[in-house]
Amino acid sequence: MCRNIKTLFNFDPPATTDEVHASSIQFVRKLSGFSKPSKANEAAFNLAIERVAAAAQEMLNTLVTNAPPRDREVEAARAKERAAIRFGA
Repeated sequence: MCRNIKTLFNFDPPATTDEVHASSIQFVRKLSGFSKPSKANEAAFNLAIERVAAAAQEMLNTLVTNAPPRDREVEAARAKERAAIRFGA
């Protein structure tokens, strides 16, 4: 599951709240072991997602770098190349 969590810092354009939220869902799923919680655990699961997303967004907003922003399309192309090598496609 965590392989789906992508780096969100130092991109142009910056990460959206939807991207931060999606990463938070993946993180909470990995920690809990649930892809979808039971009704009894749904409130705790959703609260964890909200808190992780808020902490992640705060961190992204305060990080500083001197490196130039990365281009999303270039990074996506590199990821496809790595996947083709790794999986032989």
